[in-house]
Amino acid sequence: MQVLDRLKMELSNQQYFSDEQYIQFLAENSLTPTDEYDKSTMQKPLLLTVIDIFEAVANDTDLMQSISTEFTTVGAAYKYIEQRIGQIKDKIASIPEPDEEYSCFSLMYTDGNAQPPRQNVGGNISSIPNSEIDSWF
Repeated sequence: MQVLDRLKMELSNQQYFSDEQYIQFLAENSLTPTDEYDKSTMQKPLLLTVIDIFEAVANDTDLMQSISTEFTTVGAAYKYIEQRIGQIKDKIASIPEPDEEYSCFSLMYTDGNAQPPRQNVGGNISSIPNSEIDSWF
């Protein structure tokens, strides 16, 4: 299946925009519409494209009025789109990074030499020594 076809499937085959506009949205997220869709490498950019499309729909009142026939009001259509954007963002957040080894404990433990960063003031980042932190307690 090509990327453009997979995008349309993710949009429930609703023709919110023309294919040329969909191609532009895909290009903005570094996807080529004629490539074969590979979920392992293209899922996140495709979902970001879907969010871009839904945000564009939500910002176009004329388009919202044309799709409000599926809903009772434009407000109901807008609420549905906002809810769908939230669901997609949650889905994106749950996709693991392919190069990253993740553990729920990875941020809980350090080797003891880790230094917390100081607040960035004037463009310089420095660290607070552990001994200084210990003295606060």
